[in-house]
Amino acid sequence: MLTIYHNNRCSKSREVLSLLEQLGRPFLVVNYLSEPLDEAALRTLLQQLQLSPRELLRDKEEEYKNMGLDNTTLPDDVIIQAMLTQPKLIERPVVVHGDKAVIARPASRLLELF
Repeated sequence: MLTIYHNNRCSKSREVLSLLEQLGRPFLVVNYLSEPLDEAALRTLLQQLQLSPRELLRDKEEEYKNMGLDNTTLPDDVIIQAMLTQPKLIERPVVVHGDKAVIARPASRLLELF
C-alpha cells in the first residue's frame, strides 16, 4: 500500500493525491501537520528517501530562518528536532511504497515507485 504525507494547502500535494486516485491504487493519506511524525518515523522516512535531514527541509518557511536553520553547520539531530516541532518544515508531498519513498515534486516522480 502507498502512503502519502499530505498537506491539503499545498497545490503540489493535492496534485499528487489526484494522481494517486487516477492510478486506482490503494493508498493511505497522512496529514502530517495534524498527525506529526515521531522521531523514529521521520528517521525511517529519511532512510526510505535516501536523503539527509537538510535535503528534506523546506527552506522557504518562516520558521527556517527564525530557528536558525540556514546555518549549514547544524548537526542532523538539530534539523530533525526542528522538523518534529515544526512539521511544516518537511518537504511535501512525500509518497512511500514499501521500503522506497520519493518527494513527488513534480508529481511524475511518483511513478519512480512502480
